Formats: sequence, structure tokens, C-alpha cells
Amino acid sequence: MLIGELAALSGLSHDTLRFYERQGLLHALRTAKGYRRYAPEAAARLTLIRLAQGLGFSLAEIREVLGQMDALQAGGLDAVQVQALLQGKLAQIDARLDELRSLRAQLADQLARACPLRLQVEQG
Repeated sequence: MLIGELAALSGLSHDTLRFYERQGLLHALRTAKGYRRYAPEAAARLTLIRLAQGLGFSLAEIREVLGQMDALQAGGLDAVQVQALLQGKLAQIDARLDELRSLRAQLADQLARACPLRLQVEQG
């Protein structure tokens, strides 16, 4: 599919798609006239990229995971190697979730202490 089709399908701009390509996150073949042609899987790849970004992953982290997945598909890594790499990433996500739960608990505690209704009751 051409860049316009992928942009319409993904809801991303042409500039964003070109940026992702420059960053090594997205791959396109070039036609004889120089047009970018993306594989049908590009839309799913973009969904993964956007989800990971939304969860706070850097483009470098996303590129690393996508590179591992690409290497597996190209036969450069075996399934056991990719599984180990992805398990490491899952461990990082679990650690981040633990940190977020702790932060949430601290914020909820601060909110409970600063609750305007609680302050009115204590002053009255």
C-alpha cells in the first residue's frame, strides 16, 4: 500500500510515517518512481508502535523490540532467543507497573489528605 493509504488507514500523517521510517521503526520499498510501498503488516506495526508510545516506551525501546521481531521473521534469531528478549521486556513492563501502582497509592494518599470535604469537616 502507498503512504496515503497507510496514512488514511492508521490515522497518522505522511510526515509521521516518514519519521518512523527514518527512525527504523517502519520499512517501505520504493517503486520505480520513488513512491513508498508498505507491506500490509505495516498497519499492525503502527498500532504496536502507537500503543507502546502511549505506554511511555521510547522510540529506541520500540525499535529494539521491533528489530527482534524482524530478526525472528528473517531467520536471524531463533524463537528461543526472541522469547528470552521479550521476557526481559515483559519483566521491565512488570517493574514499571509496580512503580506506577506505588505512585498511584502515594497520589491517592495525598488526595485523601488534601480533600476539600475533609478540610471543611475538620475546620467546622
